[in-house]
Amino acid sequence: MRRLVLQTQTTLDGFMTGPDGAMDWMTYPWSDDVGAYVDQLMAPVDTIVLGRHLAEGFIPHWASEPADEPQDAIDFMNRTPRVVVSRTLTTSPWENATVVDSLDAVRALKEADGGDLIAYGGGELVRSLLAEGLVDDAHLFVNPTATGGGMPVFPQGAATRFRTAAVTPFRCGITAVHLQPAGG
Repeated sequence: MRRLVLQTQTTLDGFMTGPDGAMDWMTYPWSDDVGAYVDQLMAPVDTIVLGRHLAEGFIPHWASEPADEPQDAIDFMNRTPRVVVSRTLTTSPWENATVVDSLDAVRALKEADGGDLIAYGGGELVRSLLAEGLVDDAHLFVNPTATGGGMPVFPQGAATRFRTAAVTPFRCGITAVHLQPAGG
């Protein structure tokens, strides 16, 4: 069975955005050690999973081949098949992207042969994947900033238990917290 890996940036207090969707708290430029960590996460991945809202910015960003991104990351993001989970889209407006309408499709992807799946978000998708127990490894890139509110990483209303697999501090001040479901 394929593994579903979650990679997302978060605040100290567990939010993926600040109040009103602000992302101005992400002011810590990634150091080379973060890049090496991400390279290790991406090595076994052969499919990217995105929510529609994130896909609308993510896919065009990488398609533009941004000058401030490493070429190997650009190539990975553009060449790796992408699955966009959406209740509103029926077809993909993007090259190399397939639209699915439910988490059942993600569950089927996990059961199929292949490499790892990596989910980057957005928030509703992340919380849904966590609530359904579909995430095998969560890599939270914790920025040393608290916003006091915003879009939470974790689903509200029920405890989700994890075990800490590793904690990796980086030179830039960000810390990766690698979590796995308790008992997983």
